[in-house]
Amino acid sequence: MNTTADRKPVHLAVYDTLADWETGHATAQLARAGREIRTVGPATAPVRSTGGLRIQPDLALPDLRPEDSALLILPGADLWDTGDDLAPFARTARAFLDAGVPVAAICGATAGLARAGLLDDRAHTSAVSFYLAATGYAGAGRYVEADAVTDRGLVTAGPTEPVAFAREILGLLGVYEGEVLDAWYRLFHDSDTAAYGVLEKAGAL
Repeated sequence: MNTTADRKPVHLAVYDTLADWETGHATAQLARAGREIRTVGPATAPVRSTGGLRIQPDLALPDLRPEDSALLILPGADLWDTGDDLAPFARTARAFLDAGVPVAAICGATAGLARAGLLDDRAHTSAVSFYLAATGYAGAGRYVEADAVTDRGLVTAGPTEPVAFAREILGLLGVYEGEVLDAWYRLFHDSDTAAYGVLEKAGAL
């Protein structure tokens, strides 16, 4: 079904030291499914990822509005743990969630959201529980030992689970569902070649 939300772009946050391997499965599959991916940086100046990729943001964070987006993806980055440089992205995540627009955070971005209080009342996961506990947040009781968790529009995952992170995003946006979503995960996470048949039948390859 082609809804208004389907036509809105997915926004990928980009900033210096971003962990470029954490969001590749999600953005590639979204783009292959016809979803527009737009990058949003602290400003429009180029940033450089941990892998040395130079990325020119499509727009600056102050120009991003929840009503213009289908989803905000926040990758991990060293900067999440070394100061407050990325705190504006956590504040934007709050604005998105308050507006009913989903957010997906992986690795260090989960700590940024914890510091902002966004994990206090939602089930969530991260690298390990004590990583988030070190932020002093009030949501430790909602921590889940899982590869990825979605609760009330917020996806969280640890740094070793980019495929599970993508699975939650694809399911949340309705790109794949049911056995097709499961097959996609089995193929890319488990190298299960039996999943090819399901995906071919669904036209998802």
